[in-house]
Amino acid sequence: MNKREFLKNAAALSSLAMIPAESWAFSADKRLRTAHIGLGGMGQADLASISIHSNVDVVALCDVDSTVLAEVSSKFPNAKTYKDYRVMLKEMSKDIDAVIVSTPDHTHAPASMMAMEMNKPVYCQKPLTHYVKEARAMDKIAKDKKLVTQMGIQVHSFYDYKLATLLIQSGIVGKVHTVRAWSPKNWGYNGPVPETGDPVPASLDWNLWQGTSAERPYKDGFYHPGNWRKLVDYGCATLGDMGVHIFDTPYNALQLDVPRTITTNCRKPNGFGYPEKNMVTYEFPGTKYTADTLKWVWYDGVGADKQREDLMLPDGADLHDQGAMFIGEKGRLYLPHFQVMPKLIVDGSYKDIDIAQFKLSEPVREYSSEVHKHYHEFVDACLGKATCSAPFSYASRLTETILLGVIAGRFPNKTLHWDAKKAQFAEEDANQYLGGMYRKF
Repeated sequence: MNKREFLKNAAALSSLAMIPAESWAFSADKRLRTAHIGLGGMGQADLASISIHSNVDVVALCDVDSTVLAEVSSKFPNAKTYKDYRVMLKEMSKDIDAVIVSTPDHTHAPASMMAMEMNKPVYCQKPLTHYVKEARAMDKIAKDKKLVTQMGIQVHSFYDYKLATLLIQSGIVGKVHTVRAWSPKNWGYNGPVPETGDPVPASLDWNLWQGTSAERPYKDGFYHPGNWRKLVDYGCATLGDMGVHIFDTPYNALQLDVPRTITTNCRKPNGFGYPEKNMVTYEFPGTKYTADTLKWVWYDGVGADKQREDLMLPDGADLHDQGAMFIGEKGRLYLPHFQVMPKLIVDGSYKDIDIAQFKLSEPVREYSSEVHKHYHEFVDACLGKATCSAPFSYASRLTETILLGVIAGRFPNKTLHWDAKKAQFAEEDANQYLGGMYRKF
């Protein structure tokens, strides 16, 4: 079943020719009834932050693992429970005000699109989608229906990252010509495809977990829980995990669109697992904050080349394990990930930064309080009291950029040329990876 058929069926399931989204709004004192799809590690974190908002009522919980579902539902005894999000959205369409999607990547778009077809605001975890075409489709439906949306990229609302954005846009390092970003995480798998399957745990609906992806036999330790990011059918590798977080501030601060070219240095693709080590080089058209062309280099696995002159820190200090470096005509801005203040480097030495001029509120150094901001911004936006800072209009472009780098990993050391207007590569053989067939499940 292709995407068009899936969405047609999802819309039919919703039985909603209902009221147009633009006429649907909350009164200032209304409570927000939320439904949560996916209750694994990140799903529980999302649920915890959303549910503590004083105007939220959790009314529905959905997970394909009955053990997880039972554990979480014990904390929300008034919420109805489901293992199939399609059934939940159909049965509770009139009782749900907003949907939070916290599944593995391959289910982000199918679940979010169905909810949005039903005129529901959606908070969806990063990366927004598994495929480029899905990202564009989610952006379009959000715009067409004027829906409140937010991608789950919590650091977008952190003090340190807001400050770095203001510093770059103030011209503190001049026009930026290069960004380098890195993470030592290894969401890759260079081993063989499992030759045999294992019995599916009684608690797990393996068919629903696979969702629209290609059907495979269950194998202990390979998919659920936790390892799906490494695999092509379900995740988006380290780029799709940490890359989204670390790209976010430079991408936002420099007001970038999607890249013109992408080149990935990695091992040959095996069609099953992502490479364990990648260096991705993007070339972006310039903006008012950059040189005529911006070069962006991403490293994962073993991390960045710390001996590069433009990454070396004063006094021979070590780089943080994860972070980004803005390299401009007047100096460098170093932004470790995360909850570390950005540092200005000029002529090989740190320089003081006059933060007072930016009139930011004092930083909240407690991690949980920083995280809640992003979730509560979504809730307040649904209630008409705020505006989301990472709506799908922004998140779709950032996700597209990330996913283009993932696709380039199928063509090691070959430069791919991206036509943003046509939404296709000049290299025809790469276009097959912009979308995927949806399995009927």
